Amino acid sequence: MGPHAASRPLTLSEQADELEEKMMNELNDKIATKSALFNLADGNFDYIGGAELQARHPGKHFLMGADPRLPKMSEKPTLTDFFKHRFVSMNHLLQSATLALKAGHEEKVVLACLLHDVAVAGFIRCDHGYWGAQLIEPYVDEEVSWAVRVHQALRFFPDESAGYKYPDMYLKYFGPDYKPEPYIVEEYKRARCHKYYMTARLICVNDIYAFDPDAKVSLDDFVDIIGRNFKQPKEGLGFDNTPSSHMWRTLMWPTRFL
Repeated sequence: MGPHAASRPLTLSEQADELEEKMMNELNDKIATKSALFNLADGNFDYIGGAELQARHPGKHFLMGADPRLPKMSEKPTLTDFFKHRFVSMNHLLQSATLALKAGHEEKVVLACLLHDVAVAGFIRCDHGYWGAQLIEPYVDEEVSWAVRVHQALRFFPDESAGYKYPDMYLKYFGPDYKPEPYIVEEYKRARCHKYYMTARLICVNDIYAFDPDAKVSLDDFVDIIGRNFKQPKEGLGFDNTPSSHMWRTLMWPTRFL
């Protein structure tokens, strides 16, 4: 960087160089990588292979474990560890579960509300009901994972008999002319006839569509409910060899090279 750089705004290239240097220091000289999906979210199709990346950082090795910039996870992670150390926001989930708890719903419904947007909080927005259900399926009752999966479709369709109307927030977010994709419509039709329909519908009823940033909620209120209804593996989430273990590991190590 030139001698006069400090007296003028940094160029985008200089900012990128500074950020990269700062990141390398925080990583203890390891090279962290981002997934293709991360780049696609920025409309970026560029792919930089391992050899080129390492050539840019001579003598450095790729990160193949925990990212030191993130909070440290326990050796045998629990669901509450992920809530505290990997989910980017707990507030919405806790508000929804608190509403269900105050309404006197059974614990399965409360847990479903607590976990309904778990994919958004820790993984991805697109098809979050499906991702969230897959993430929790080995550890919860079938009713809970099914409800989490299909709430994604049900929320677009009002059911006045259950006390659910189309959210005003969706009109604001998606516009009055938005129509759900055909696969969502078909999912809704199937769900209407399912034995667990009302559990999924209660997720929608107890969802919070106008979030209150000042709401007083606490994960401590749900520790016992989690303990009774979430099958915590003795090896720790991510190390128990289920169909979703790899997803929990990805949340633990999101910048691992392979």
